[in-house]
Amino acid sequence: MKVALYNLEPKYKNLALEKVRVYYQNKGIQVDTCPAILHGYDEIWASSIFSFTPKDRTPFHAITGGTGFDLKTVLPEEIDAIEPHLNFGFTTRGCIRKCKFCVVPEKEGYIRATGDLLSLWDGKARDITLYDNNILGLPDHFAMICQQSRDNKIRLDFNQGLDHRLLTPEICEILKVTPHKEYHFAFDYPAYFNSVDKAIDLLENAGIHRSTWMVLVNYNTTFEQDLERLNYLRSRNQNACVMRYNGTTTPELTQLARWANKHDWFHGVTWEQFKERNSVKC
Repeated sequence: MKVALYNLEPKYKNLALEKVRVYYQNKGIQVDTCPAILHGYDEIWASSIFSFTPKDRTPFHAITGGTGFDLKTVLPEEIDAIEPHLNFGFTTRGCIRKCKFCVVPEKEGYIRATGDLLSLWDGKARDITLYDNNILGLPDHFAMICQQSRDNKIRLDFNQGLDHRLLTPEICEILKVTPHKEYHFAFDYPAYFNSVDKAIDLLENAGIHRSTWMVLVNYNTTFEQDLERLNYLRSRNQNACVMRYNGTTTPELTQLARWANKHDWFHGVTWEQFKERNSVKC
């Protein structure tokens, strides 16, 4: 028997496919990852994260799953229960929010704990990437995860970001003493100016002076509103990352992302200076 794993977004690690890989390899079955030719296999497991990723290469007989295909398909229980210990994954599922642009509430439901740091760790790595969608929604669980990080000298990457609206002085003190890559937060709406301002103050009071803020664009804001949020973050000495909704964009937003997402440019020149230097017509 031969099994193929087809990750439609190979630049992103895919936990579901890793569980399938471990399941079959434990049975002594050959597993190929993203082979150039997708035929000659007894089973093909295909997974996609994004709905806008082209699916035309996916064989009609493949077993498909992931948000890019649908929100309902789940792995068989015996595969889903596997803990690959690959230093990335989830310790919680679900979220307390119901953001209109996000599929997590429909796909995963309300937040709940599903594991801890040791269920992801291989016992050797010094870094672990967490995919939890809103770990601050369970503050006691969050504190436990950070304690495990400190106890084992593991640096955390909260890959999906942290909810700035849930920050407290106590949480910020935990963030300060926990080994980490640069923290990420979201500035999704112009209506969040006050809460973002308060969050930056809380972080700075704890000694965390710069974080990266994900700025959602091309969803329900104007270009002027997007630029206003970016200029505010720049004025507060924060980093920014422009996130284009569903991957769609315009030439103007592409240039805005080039400026904001490269931190040296973002802090080194204004948007107007960047436009002039790069002959951007907006």
